[in-house]
Amino acid sequence: MYASSGYNFSASTFLLTGFPGMEQSYVWIAIPFSSIYVMILLGNCMILHVIRTEQSLHEPMFYFLAMLALTDLCMGLSTVHTVLGILWGLSNDISLDACIGQSYFIHGLSFMESSVLLAMSFDRYIAICNPLHYSSILTDARIIKIGVAIIIRSFLFITPAIIRLKFFNYCQPHVLSHSFCLHQDLLRLTCSDIRFNSFYALGLVICTLLLDSVFILVSYVLILKSVLAIASRDERLKSFQTCISHICAVLVFYIPIISLTMVHRFGKHLSPIVHVLMGNIYILFPPFMNPIIYSVKTQQIRSRIHRLFSRQKY
Repeated sequence: MYASSGYNFSASTFLLTGFPGMEQSYVWIAIPFSSIYVMILLGNCMILHVIRTEQSLHEPMFYFLAMLALTDLCMGLSTVHTVLGILWGLSNDISLDACIGQSYFIHGLSFMESSVLLAMSFDRYIAICNPLHYSSILTDARIIKIGVAIIIRSFLFITPAIIRLKFFNYCQPHVLSHSFCLHQDLLRLTCSDIRFNSFYALGLVICTLLLDSVFILVSYVLILKSVLAIASRDERLKSFQTCISHICAVLVFYIPIISLTMVHRFGKHLSPIVHVLMGNIYILFPPFMNPIIYSVKTQQIRSRIHRLFSRQKY
C-alpha cells in the first residue's frame, strides 16, 4: 500500500505517522504544537534558572524539582525534531538507528520522571512526618546519590531490550503508529522472537512505573495520617498545601500513561487519530504542565518568577 503511494523505504528506514486523514491541515496543527514545544523549552528552562540563581531555593525540595524540570526538558527535545518535522513537512521518515536512539531516550526519560516523582514524594514524607531530621536525612551528598541512582535505574536497565531492537528482522511494513519511536511499536513490525523483549519490558514497567505509583500512594497515606494528627486546622492546611504541586505532577504523569495503555489494550477499534492523540498527550502533557503547576502552586517559585519579570520590566 505504501509503495504504491510513493513511499520507497530501505530496510533500515521507517515511516512516522502524523495525524492520519488530516494531512491538509498540518500547517494549522503545527502552530499549536510548535507553541507547546516553545512553552516546554521556556517553562522548564525558567524553573531551572530560578532554582540555580536563587540561593534560598538551594534545598532538597527544589533540587528534586530541578531534576523533574531537566527530565521534562529532555523529553521535549527528544521528540521535537520528528513531531514538528512531520507537521511542517520537513521529513516523515527515520532511520532504524535514530529510531532506536529516540526510543531509548523516551522510555528512559519516562522511567526517570517516575523515579523523580517517587523521590519527591519521599522528600514530602520526610518534611511533614519527620521535620526535625529533614536536613540531616536529605543532605546534599545523599541527594546526589539519589540522582545518580535514578539515572542508573532509568537508563541502564532498559539497555538490553533496546539494543536487541538493532538485530531484529523487520518484515512488516515499516510504518510506525506515532510521530516518534516507541519500543512496543518497533516490536509490532518484527518477525523475530520478541519474547525476551516483551517479558523484560513488562517486568521493567512493573518494577518502575507500577511500583513507584504504589510507593507514592503509600507515602501519601502516611502523610495524610500525619497531617490529620496535627491539632491546628491552619497547620494541617499549610502542611498539605506543600504537597499540592507534587500531587498535580503525579496525576499529570500517570493519567496519560494509564489512558494510553487502556487505549492500546482495549481501543483497537478506535480511530487511529485517537491513538496518535493519546501518544502525543503522553509525551507532551507532563513537560508542558509541570512548569505551570509549580509556577502557580509553589509560592517560592511564583514569587521568584514574578521578581525576575519585574526586574526585567524596570
